[in-house]
Amino acid sequence: MSSATNGATAGFLVWRLSMKWRVAVDRAVAPLGLTHAQYVVVASLYGMSRGGLRPSQRALADRTGMEPLYVSKLARALEASGLLERTRDPGDPRAMQLSLTERGLDVTRLAITVVRGLLDQLLEPLGGRTGPRALEFTHELETLLDVPLDPSTEHDEEPS
Repeated sequence: MSSATNGATAGFLVWRLSMKWRVAVDRAVAPLGLTHAQYVVVASLYGMSRGGLRPSQRALADRTGMEPLYVSKLARALEASGLLERTRDPGDPRAMQLSLTERGLDVTRLAITVVRGLLDQLLEPLGGRTGPRALEFTHELETLLDVPLDPSTEHDEEPS
């Protein structure tokens, strides 16, 4: 363990790991013309579309954990760069459906390959992506992501 993380709280370690990951992904996908946030949008859209979905911006925001307004901004930038298309949802004219263009598919597939390589590096100390420790780590992360956090209820009690 590095001296920077000795005695650190779980929250601090989650922050440090998320920042390490974001910076690494930003650097890895920059040659493809993407930022980390844009990568999350196109990779998530790719996965959802492989499952037969043509998600709305709201559905993609729910999937990624990003704010809908941020997903909208990212989608417009990705549309301007020719990587995705935004079209009105025939079932809800207020909603925009998203799909990758052919160029978007090519860039996304390449970006996924690059990011998988980073993930392999990150999880190597845990036995690789499919190792039992990495699978348990993934399960623990899923457990933590399922915990609802509402900062407004943390301090609702009156001080005594």
